[in-house]
Amino acid sequence: MLKSEPNGGMGTMENSELFELAKKSMDKAYVPYSHFHVGAAILTMSGKYYSGCNVENAAYPEGTCAEAGAIAAMVRGGDTQIKDIYIMGKGDMLVTPCGGCRQKIREFATEQTRIHVCSPTQVQKTLTMDELLPLSFGPENLAK
Repeated sequence: MLKSEPNGGMGTMENSELFELAKKSMDKAYVPYSHFHVGAAILTMSGKYYSGCNVENAAYPEGTCAEAGAIAAMVRGGDTQIKDIYIMGKGDMLVTPCGGCRQKIREFATEQTRIHVCSPTQVQKTLTMDELLPLSFGPENLAK
């Protein structure tokens, strides 16, 4: 799902829209094995929205995480810089990205990227990329 925003700023309305997009994505997750729904919504630096949900298959655990789906949609849409990402799961505990998704987010993050970890009712915690994945390895490590 994609929605263009003319200004790309982070006002209250955008926060609400991203939160709701993550929630709608979570509700669409295909999780017949784990029954663990996760949704993700991205706002890019260009002001576009992308989303994804986790998708499982019978060769469990060879599924796709919500963050990976949203990032793939973002790249397909022509964007490569995440401004904000909302990740939502159900339950009382924080549903933070897995290790692989932390690295995937890192690939497209900047120092300003914010990662919002959400329950279906609220943002539970907001992290910087360094807080989510300290001492990370990124594209600049490969620069010659």
